[in-house]
Amino acid sequence: MLKNKIKYLRRSEKFDLTQEQLAAKLGVSRQTINELEKGRAPSAELLLKISSFFNMDPRDIFFVECVVSNLQSDSDKVSTG
Repeated sequence: MLKNKIKYLRRSEKFDLTQEQLAAKLGVSRQTINELEKGRAPSAELLLKISSFFNMDPRDIFFVECVVSNLQSDSDKVSTG
């Protein structure tokens, strides 16, 4: 599952968009936005559209939770080891 910040960004004070409004701006269906917010991975093209729309690096929007946990775990091992 690919975690992301789409819902948070969409509902933020800066954007304040419904799923329908964001979908229209990106040229996709509301259902697509809903699925993305639930963790479906976007196509490369959609990933770029989303990162461009929010003016953010894709890595700051999309992340895999287990990778983040593993990186934190590895970091802890290095600092204590």
